Amino acid sequence: MTTVVPILPVADADNALSWWRRLGFVESFRHQFETDFPRFVGIERDGCQIYLSEHQGDASGPGLIYLWVSDVDAVAAEFGAAVEDMPWARDCEISDPDGNRVRVATTVPG
Repeated sequence: MTTVVPILPVADADNALSWWRRLGFVESFRHQFETDFPRFVGIERDGCQIYLSEHQGDASGPGLIYLWVSDVDAVAAEFGAAVEDMPWARDCEISDPDGNRVRVATTVPG
């Protein structure tokens, strides 16, 4: 089995987590070496994982991920985004509080 997990830079993990919950993600773990140290938080939805890191050296950003969902129109409505029809999918683009871009898509039948 091969799995890829993107690491996205965030300034405030709790603020970012609140935003990602709107997309159906839940916190799977949290790590912090000391009380005043940066946090590293894992989130997941339907087996898809993303890591949110406050550590300066983990990831330069902002990042961009492509997220496949069953209903892009519902996500677009939640975030006030416009859906575009592409040859491979219907998709929209939204950004988290740290400027990381998320392209959300639903496959086109056929």
